[in-house]
Amino acid sequence: MYVGCQGIGTSRHELQFLVRHGVTHMDTSIDPDNFDLLRKSREEAAAEGVELEMIHIPIPESITLAEDPQRDKDLDAICGWIENAGKAGLRGLNYNFSVVGYQRTEARYGRGGSQFSSWEFSKYDNDKPHKGGQVDRDEIFARAAYFLERVIPVAEEHKVQLASHLPDPPAPELRGEVRWNFPVYEGLKRFSELVDSPYHGFNFCCGVAAEGLEDPGKELPPIVEYFSQRKKIFNVHFRNIRGRLNDFVEVWPDEGDVDMHELAQIFHRTDYPYMLMPDHAPLHPDDMAPEGVSGRVRQGWAFQFGYIKALIQAVNKEASKSSS
Repeated sequence: MYVGCQGIGTSRHELQFLVRHGVTHMDTSIDPDNFDLLRKSREEAAAEGVELEMIHIPIPESITLAEDPQRDKDLDAICGWIENAGKAGLRGLNYNFSVVGYQRTEARYGRGGSQFSSWEFSKYDNDKPHKGGQVDRDEIFARAAYFLERVIPVAEEHKVQLASHLPDPPAPELRGEVRWNFPVYEGLKRFSELVDSPYHGFNFCCGVAAEGLEDPGKELPPIVEYFSQRKKIFNVHFRNIRGRLNDFVEVWPDEGDVDMHELAQIFHRTDYPYMLMPDHAPLHPDDMAPEGVSGRVRQGWAFQFGYIKALIQAVNKEASKSSS
């Protein structure tokens, strides 16, 4: 395993920022329909010593809302994106499958004036209807299965991993949608078993999984071990939180309720072979990205790169000592 970065561009400025901080693997968000751009972006990254492994793809609402006949047309398009990714040499595609999408409440603050992303269900307007209406657990899984049964055979043909992020935050129900990843373990297990394929797995966000638990420090490690042992994790968002289900803040990785060293040990022990990457970084007015580049070009991301690299070195050394 090795440190990576998500959502950064392939300008020389951005790539050199990565390499200066010991990061030589990445994913990004670019048009999956543009094969020439995919190939060019990989070449630009490689010229600076960085491997562009994956990209993020959007899942059209026609698919998550089961809007026919547009759903099948959009599935055809995604199959074309998978083919492009394979031809361009990408390892995988990251995606999100949910109706309501990412949700947060007002920010909270921490050390040194850091601004933390936050969720307090008691402050959320859960009565506001969503245009998708009521979507129960069986229905969201049926929609996911319809999607996967169509795209996974294409992924297998072109050897492209499809990695699902977890709906953020997990909750029993948000604005009519029963989240498929709550309860966390049961939801992830059911999703992972919708199709049987080595190309179907997770963009596993440690932070999101922790958000759906009553005691993240105790409950998260065995969940990580279960899915990593079964080779269902294709990318890791290495994020920590303080709090629990329906009341948490995203904090710096070294100060949350989850022992990130323990998670790194699990990933090493289960032979996880891919990227560990920061997910989000706390904000501060003194830590702003230069104009014209990704918001990843900040101190907050540099700190997390170093933190992850140090943990990887530590668990590698621990394993070496125990085997000698």
